[in-house]
Amino acid sequence: MPNQDHSIGCSVEHVLGMVSGKWKPIILFELFQETKRFSQLQQAIPNITRQVLTTQLRELEKDGLISRKVYPLVPPKVEYTITNLGRKFKGVLDQIEQIGESIVKKKTTLK
Repeated sequence: MPNQDHSIGCSVEHVLGMVSGKWKPIILFELFQETKRFSQLQQAIPNITRQVLTTQLRELEKDGLISRKVYPLVPPKVEYTITNLGRKFKGVLDQIEQIGESIVKKKTTLK
């Protein structure tokens, strides 16, 4: 077997780690549309728990895909925005959405 360049696999693994999970792609889809507050994200994604949303937002922020802006108000106001790096995932996630819709449509017609 010829030697393979493992740096490609490592970079793919790293990028997939940034967006893997049930909720991260959905959170990104919501933020592609517009900047949102925590409560707006909770309303847009009703099945996600507060704790999981908090964790996923922190991970996305740590990876540089979203930014978090805290306003010095009482009660606190926090907004989440997609970053330039996060925007790079839009095309890929749009394609995944199209593939998913195609699969769901096929399964529906088979029933």
